[in-house]
Amino acid sequence: MQERTPAHAALPPSEYPGERLGLPETGPRSIGRAGRRIAALAIDYACAAVLAFAFFDYDATAILMIFAAVQFLFVPTIGGSPGHRILGLRVVALRGGWVGIWRPLVRAVLVTLVIPAVIWDSDQRGFHDKLAGTALIRNP
Repeated sequence: MQERTPAHAALPPSEYPGERLGLPETGPRSIGRAGRRIAALAIDYACAAVLAFAFFDYDATAILMIFAAVQFLFVPTIGGSPGHRILGLRVVALRGGWVGIWRPLVRAVLVTLVIPAVIWDSDQRGFHDKLAGTALIRNP
């Protein structure tokens, strides 16, 4: 009986995040690194908190709903959330073209759940990006 090797065991280690995706190591179109991603998240969350304070008496559920709505609305229209765009990041579909509607919806739901967003692969893509078939890259 022949023993099988898992598919992931056959992959050689990548030299840098995004190599397996065909992205450059640095510069435009390279994977957005953790510092920018976290800062963008903080900007978006702070904006959602300000809006929740102004209109919903700073309700925690309102903050999450506003945060998710911003992610869902701005990713397909301007290529990323306001925090992403301020920090020079953009969400792209790995197969090219427009990200559509379902990818931002999947990303928004999973990011609000937090845990999928903090589980990363060797390409520094969160689980939410893997499921949606997207990547957060530096803007060209």
